Amino acid sequence: MFRTALCDLLDIEYPIIQGGMARVSTAELAAAVSEAGGLGIIGSGTMPADWLRKQILLARQLTKKPFGVNVMLLSPYLEDIMTLLKEEPVAVITTGAGNPGKYVPSLREVGTKVIPVVSSVALAKRLARTGVDALIAEGMESGGHIGDITTMAMVPQVVDVVDIPVIAAGGIFDGRGFVAALSLGAVGVQMGTRFMCASECTIHPNVKEAIIKAKDRDTTITGASLGHPVRSLRNKFTRKYKELENKGVPADELEKLGVGSLAAAMVEGNVENGTVMAGQVCAMAGKIQTSRDIILETLEEAEQVISNISKLVVKKS
Repeated sequence: MFRTALCDLLDIEYPIIQGGMARVSTAELAAAVSEAGGLGIIGSGTMPADWLRKQILLARQLTKKPFGVNVMLLSPYLEDIMTLLKEEPVAVITTGAGNPGKYVPSLREVGTKVIPVVSSVALAKRLARTGVDALIAEGMESGGHIGDITTMAMVPQVVDVVDIPVIAAGGIFDGRGFVAALSLGAVGVQMGTRFMCASECTIHPNVKEAIIKAKDRDTTITGASLGHPVRSLRNKFTRKYKELENKGVPADELEKLGVGSLAAAMVEGNVENGTVMAGQVCAMAGKIQTSRDIILETLEEAEQVISNISKLVVKKS
């Protein structure tokens, strides 16, 4: 199997991180991924600190291995969450939607590593200077909030301009994507959409079924007019949202439309009128598996890919 610098940095067995997806990555999933040798991440989203405290305590009951929390820096509960993460330290926090620099010293004091998600080379350079431990370079193929650069184009550029480990994310589903990420200079991968179909993932079964049925062009992007593009499965909600966007409806009206839409899908199972955030690799999801099987299958495929590639190399005599 594979052991990279990421394994040593995070004290994990395999260089695979599970994406910290809001309303998706609960303690049950995070603990299962960590138990399987990767790094599970609880997605705090816009949930209050009391909710996150319960999730952290539950995860500690389910695993003694390292796990992390994803913190959205635009959360209305950010300061409460950061206070909580000093009271109940986790091994890692990943961050999105902002600069975690001012929190790095206090998190370091309690032994927490900080790994921001970046969607551009400029942002990667800026955040690397804040003293974070690594970066997750996430391409626009991913589900949820995205940038405008692909994983294949961005990862090597980020690797070339920072001197800390880089983890590749966005459009990575199996051993082929894993090997591609390592070839681009990454020390590991973050996978989100595939873990939505893990048996330990607590999202509504309707969502898993929608992802498994999805085809290659079944995701779409909404919210670009607001400066916050989101990738999700096409449905009645996205069609209505894009129709209003095209009409130039005011931003506050669009934002109001989106309130509660993620919970409507992930918790209540309304996959037509809710937001089903998922990446372009959803078309590759054909079954529900345990987190352990997802990780081991990915790594076994990666070994086979490397073996096949080595047969293509012809040495000159």
